[in-house]
Amino acid sequence: MPEPALLALEDGTLWRGVALGARGEHTGEVVFNTSMTGYQEVLTDPSYYQQIVVMTTAHVGNTGVNLEDDESARAWLAGFAVRETSPRASNWRASGSLNDFLRDRGVVGISEIDTRALVRHIRSQGAMRGALSSVNLDPDRLIELARTSPSMQGADLVQYVTCAEPYGWSMEDDHRRLDATFHVVAYDFGIKTHSLRSLAARGCRVTVVPASTSAAEVLALEPDGILLSNGPGDPAAVTYAIESICQLLGRVPIMGICLGHQLLGLALGGEAYKLKFGHRGSNQPVKNLLTGQVEITTHNHGFAVRADSLPRDVEITHVNLNDQCVEGLWSRKHRAFSVQFHPEAAPGPHDALGLFDQFVSMMADGR
Repeated sequence: MPEPALLALEDGTLWRGVALGARGEHTGEVVFNTSMTGYQEVLTDPSYYQQIVVMTTAHVGNTGVNLEDDESARAWLAGFAVRETSPRASNWRASGSLNDFLRDRGVVGISEIDTRALVRHIRSQGAMRGALSSVNLDPDRLIELARTSPSMQGADLVQYVTCAEPYGWSMEDDHRRLDATFHVVAYDFGIKTHSLRSLAARGCRVTVVPASTSAAEVLALEPDGILLSNGPGDPAAVTYAIESICQLLGRVPIMGICLGHQLLGLALGGEAYKLKFGHRGSNQPVKNLLTGQVEITTHNHGFAVRADSLPRDVEITHVNLNDQCVEGLWSRKHRAFSVQFHPEAAPGPHDALGLFDQFVSMMADGR
């Protein structure tokens, strides 16, 4: 007999379904992801910390899970909601099922809910706080729990996902270590493994440092370039990172991704604002204003940089074709660029993967 589960939103709406994964109760901001594939990457992306993610694709779990596709060492999101899960995994790479993965990683989930109606509700009313439970289904209690849970606005969540100590990253190919041409220091605001792989594949030795690492400590590592990673929460609340970036501007080339893009925008003098329901998925159309090409990209963010807040010497390089929000920045003066989307996207698409090559070229020119 399936066990029931209940998702309650702060506006009082209730979404009843069947328990999935671990049994328990969590609160978080309820958002939706439009990816057709890549649920394992979503589950292990630190940018989803404190979010209950609703998948818009109707059938989730068909390909199971494997040991290679994790984007970090654990699952981070507060909850997982799907229309229907596959009862079996059918893929040659699969080492387990989605349900077992969620249970073993402590992720509370819910299935058999009308995700189409739920996503339309979020698009209309905006992302909001929610409470998901498979242990206590009292509606009034869960609605109150959602209403009293922390807001994403003003929340510094980076401190909960960043690494505790610096560590190195390199790549081995056919048991031979690739020669490292450049040394990149990567700020871990919630960094994804594929960002590290993308740099290492281009001959970079990477040192990952905690989010609170000072500019002086970073420069003491003698980097050829600095990566500002993705991560969760409100960028304006990560004041210590903004301060460090301000001190690093112009010293070495800088590349920012997602939250790193927002933090760079703030360090350059811009402002950030919260989107109504954000961009999350692997099918967002972005126009590259430098080339005129449209790139299909992967996103995971609820905040954006306000275009009219940027100084005149900061160029907007990419815009989202759905809502025209800023998707890319370039400061020639400071040798710094950033994109709101994920060029390292795993499982894809890979339209923007060349941005890592651009970063490597900047480091080469810097020598």
